[in-house]
Amino acid sequence: MGTEYAIEVDRVWHHYGGQPVLREVSLAVERGELVAVMGPNGMGKSTLLSLVGGAMKPLEGAVRIAGLERRSDAEAENEIRRRVCWLPAESFLPWQVTPREYLHAIGRLHDLPPRRIAEQVERLLAVYELERQADALIGGCSTGQRKKVALAGALVSEREVLVLDEPFSGGLDATGLDATRRILKHLAEREDRTVLMAVPVPELVEGLAHRVAILDRGSLVACDTVDGLRGLAGVEGGLDDVLARLLHADVLDAVEAFVQGGTP
Repeated sequence: MGTEYAIEVDRVWHHYGGQPVLREVSLAVERGELVAVMGPNGMGKSTLLSLVGGAMKPLEGAVRIAGLERRSDAEAENEIRRRVCWLPAESFLPWQVTPREYLHAIGRLHDLPPRRIAEQVERLLAVYELERQADALIGGCSTGQRKKVALAGALVSEREVLVLDEPFSGGLDATGLDATRRILKHLAEREDRTVLMAVPVPELVEGLAHRVAILDRGSLVACDTVDGLRGLAGVEGGLDDVLARLLHADVLDAVEAFVQGGTP
């Protein structure tokens, strides 16, 4: 793979306790792309994003950000961390600080100008309807509010590469879901931002992602546009139909056999 890609996953193999989780996975994400990783639970999506985010080093293969290999040496890793923000599905938040204090700290951590931090924090508090909780302790926030704080923290970083594990989960209400989808759609239209995210719900991906990468049993089954995946699956329906045909064809055949068999 060349160095022109924002994210390169090169023949990555990883396991836990001897059980393979990722098997020879290769994936290239170009600068300005939004790629959604989908597939059944327990098939390696979070592990893949953790490797791209730098939380772990693959047992075999390599992960590169703009040509720099993750976890290779301190200099390369520090440069990568200036480019990437990784948000796990269940992110750690300090409960004894307020959302406003937390977001300002994230902005300072990423070396943003103080005025820019202040402006963006206020905008994000409004986006996620957190104004009333902004100066209360995070520990007193609801599960959904804490998810909004975590998302706001990733967005306030203004990193060129966002790695988001299930950004639509975690108790988000309808407003939070819509706001997150609109922001990600805006980022997908920018050439200077790259997003890799794991999303379990097809309806939230269609019309948003440039391409969809499908993992099953630790292997990359396909990576293409939604239209390309329709052709591969031989179906004309939505992304949910595509995933069902590519991942659960045996189940669909069993359902069809039952329906066609009729009932007594």
